[in-house]
Parts: sequence; structure tokens; C-alpha cells
Amino acid sequence: MDFEQNNNLSGPVESQSSEAVPGLDRHSRATDTTRKGIGWKIFWGVVLALSVLANAALFLILIGLLTVFAARPKRAFTEDVVREGPRSNKIVVINIEGLINVEQAESVYRQLKAARQDEHVKGMIVRVNSPGGTIAGSDHIYQEILKFREEQGVPTIAFMQNMAASGGYYTSVACEKIVAEPMTITGSIGVIMGHLVLKELLEDKLGIKAVILKEGDKKDWPSSFRVPEPNELQYLQERLLTPAYERFVQVVAEGRKESLTPDEVRPLADGSIFFAQDALDVGLIDQVGYLDEAIELVKSLAGIKKAQVVEYHEVFSLATFLSYRRPNSLVLGKAVLHELSTPQILYLWKAY
Repeated sequence: MDFEQNNNLSGPVESQSSEAVPGLDRHSRATDTTRKGIGWKIFWGVVLALSVLANAALFLILIGLLTVFAARPKRAFTEDVVREGPRSNKIVVINIEGLINVEQAESVYRQLKAARQDEHVKGMIVRVNSPGGTIAGSDHIYQEILKFREEQGVPTIAFMQNMAASGGYYTSVACEKIVAEPMTITGSIGVIMGHLVLKELLEDKLGIKAVILKEGDKKDWPSSFRVPEPNELQYLQERLLTPAYERFVQVVAEGRKESLTPDEVRPLADGSIFFAQDALDVGLIDQVGYLDEAIELVKSLAGIKKAQVVEYHEVFSLATFLSYRRPNSLVLGKAVLHELSTPQILYLWKAY
């Protein structure tokens, strides 16, 4: 009897003991899950904090860089050494490259301004690689070179590289001597003007007719909306091309007076182009050679034996970057229309 009771007692005890284990497991798993959740929160909190710190550091660095760039002059130049030598004797190379226009003239002006501020400059080489361009840009560069020579009193020579035709030659004769590489194309002394007549395209193809109101018979000479009459062409020839041509001839006669008389210049001013040796034979240049020969000529004229040869390059500035504005399509359309309808009077070798 007692034995049976003991058995009955032991049964429930074992049953209770076996039911308690699953409960403990569930509690343990819940505790582990809570701990893992807290761990992930700590991890992502650390990542977020580091991200905020990194962004703050990058922001401060950006502010520092902007401050450095903004502190630079809007148009600053750096010197690149072309040939090693004593810095007390410098020969500066001024570059004229590509089509000559107002922007090119402004670049030459800034280069010459930098050269004026350097007391060690003993000579200058104007390196020209250009087919020419606008008459105003060419004449502006020509005048700036003459002004530099007069003010600084240092020997200045032109070095023609690859091409120095028309306006490129116009600027070169501002120098006291001209050296050209053997395969340089030069000459093309003359002036050219042209514009498009769009009458047939607009009326016959597109059905568009232009309506022009004007006061003054010559106000729309020349017009892109009709074929010019002979008297219009003669007027433009007399008022624009002939004065520009005579100016070119005069400039060459003055710049090459040691090699050519005014009467000898005019036969060469028919737009003809020359390689360097042919240009030398007719007196348009003084020497055929390369940059080293040009450097030696400047040193000889300056009376120095050694010199450091440098050229200027424009450095990046924040002001320049921010001042750049990309034109929208409307502005571009107006620019193209103006380009097509406005005659261009050029010192330019048109084969370029």
C-alpha cells in the first residue's frame, strides 16, 4: 500500500520535472534573441556615428579646398621650364595657337603681363601655330607685342611651328626676327570675307520668306536673304576688304623693312602660301630652324650665354570654373544664326 502510494507520488514529480525543461529553453532563447537585437543596434549605431564623422571630415576638407582655390587669382599662370638654365636669365615663350580671336588676344595679353612682372626676363619667343583669324584679334596681338618690345626693351623673335599663315603671319611681323621650322606653312597675306545666302533654302525648300524693314539703302548690305547686287559687292570691297588689305601690307612692310621694301611686299600679298625655305628666299622670314635655334638667336641678341627658357600655363581657379556657363539651346541657335548671316572679315588661310 505504501509502496503503491510512493509510486503514485513519484509519477507526478517526474512529470512536473519533465515539463519544466521546455519552459526554461524558451526563456533562454528569448534572452539570446534580445541580446542579439541589442548587439545589432549597437553595431548600426557605431556605423552611423562613423558615417557622420566621415561626412563631417569630408565637408571640412571640401571647404578647405574651396577656400584655397577661391584665394587664387582668377587668371593665374604657372611657369613650366622648357630648357634648364640660370633663373637670373630667363627667356619666356608666349604661345599663340589655333584660331586667332578675341579670347586668343586676351590670353596673349595675360601672358605678356606675367612676363612684364618678372625682372629676370631677358628675351621673348612668340611661338605661333595658327592659320590666322579675325582682323581685330590679329591686330590686337600685333599691338601688344610691339608695346611689350617698346616698354621692356628685350629681344623678341617669332618662332613659327607647323603653321603661321595670314593672321598668324600678321602677328609674327611684330617681332624683330622670325624663325620657322622647315615644314611650316606661312604667308597667305590678304583678307577674306564671306557669308551664306539662304534665300533658296528658305523659300524653295522650307516655304519661309524673310521680311526686312530698314531705313537707309545700305543698312542690310550684305543680306543672307537675297543675292547681292554688283554695286553691293563693290561697296563692301571698297569699305571693308581694301582697307583691311592695305593695313596688312603696311604691317608687313614695317615689320620686314630690313628684308623687303614696300614695293617688294605687294607682289607677295596675293594670298600665296610658302614653306619655310621659300619664305626665306623671298624675305618673309629670317631663318629656318627649330626651337633650339630660336633660343640661340634670342641669347645672341640679348648678349647672354646661358638662360632658362620657360612658358606659361594657366592654372585652374574656382572663379574661372564658376564663371563658365554652358549656353542653352536658344542661345546656341542665335549664335549659329548670327554666324551664318553675318559676314566675317578675316586674316585667315581658308584652306585650314
